Amino acid sequence: QVQLVESGGGSVQAGGSLRLSCVASEYTYGTNCLAWFRQAPGKEREGVAGIYHGSKRVYYADSVKGRFTISLDNDENTVYLEMSSLKPEDTALYYCAVSTRGACLRPPLSAPMFELWGQGTQVTVSS
Repeated sequence: QVQLVESGGGSVQAGGSLRLSCVASEYTYGTNCLAWFRQAPGKEREGVAGIYHGSKRVYYADSVKGRFTISLDNDENTVYLEMSSLKPEDTALYYCAVSTRGACLRPPLSAPMFELWGQGTQVTVSS
């Protein structure tokens, strides 16, 4: 079974940067998009960034636009999330996810559209 493993989370001060990585144990046949979601305590899971596997077209939630960058290394089966100008409200557990469905990046990103999930990596931003 394909597994997604996130890494790169940590604790930073506001204004800092982090780079999250998500490695797939193998290519998931039919992958259409990959995305990063986050969930803070007491809040719903939020899709923050996504990328189409083929076209590399990307989507960003308004809350992270201009600060986060998603990228994909097909050869390494790895998706990255570069986060800069971090704010305390970015504090959350960050998950990567894979979808084989069409229109998987139709905004807003919808968690039920994604079939495969990692375990998450914690990002904590202090003021």
